[in-house]
Amino acid sequence: MDRQKQRMTLTAAAVLVPLMAACGSEKADSGSGSVGAGKPVTGVRWSVDSVTADGRTQQAPTGAHVTLEDGRAEGSLGCNTFSADAEVEGDRIRLGTTMATEMACENQPMAFEKSLARALSGQQLTARTHGDRLTLTTGRGDTVRLTKAQDVKLDGTRWTVTTPDTRSRAHLTFDTDKGTVSGSLGCNKVNARATVRDGHITLGPPATTRMMCEDSLMTGEKKLLRLFDGKLTYGVDHRTLTLTSENGTSVRAVAAR
Repeated sequence: MDRQKQRMTLTAAAVLVPLMAACGSEKADSGSGSVGAGKPVTGVRWSVDSVTADGRTQQAPTGAHVTLEDGRAEGSLGCNTFSADAEVEGDRIRLGTTMATEMACENQPMAFEKSLARALSGQQLTARTHGDRLTLTTGRGDTVRLTKAQDVKLDGTRWTVTTPDTRSRAHLTFDTDKGTVSGSLGCNKVNARATVRDGHITLGPPATTRMMCEDSLMTGEKKLLRLFDGKLTYGVDHRTLTLTSENGTSVRAVAAR
């Protein structure tokens, strides 16, 4: 990536990150983590929808988002990831310390990051929430629009296991109507009974095929098999599923797009 793209990428991150982090640190009359209309912005994953500058609206690439926790922001501009600390006075946002990656990506994400930097760099912004939406506005009227991201449903989603040994070949799909789970352990197919209730999933004994694969895949399968024939706790955070068994086995998976 040439130096000009590097500078622009860092500028984009240096603008967006502090805005969001500041929102999360405000203590308004309605309580900590609220701005504008008084809706909470901390503990929420905000998907960036668009940037409007000079009368032109540019849609954000898939994956651009911000998550706010205790005055700190982190997320993705669509290509590069970022994190920062920041402060806020009322609904006015000021920049804190920012760190961002410098990857060169496809034209669309990089073009959006460039537009975001051009729209917001050096501006004082006003933050407003309305329902599940957040709007950041510059003094000259440029805006960044964001929406609260919804968690993917457990039921019917193909969850790709991120355990390194499975090489993204393992996946699970829950069918709560039928009370089943099916998929792949990375090498062999699997299915079992699955009862979902009150933040827990009770899995029955696994029925699998009997193929032999290379050692690394079989290692991943053995770990996944420890999830079955027992009770799991589970949680969905946007597009990430975490499964934890009573024997301490923990597995993460991401929703297929």
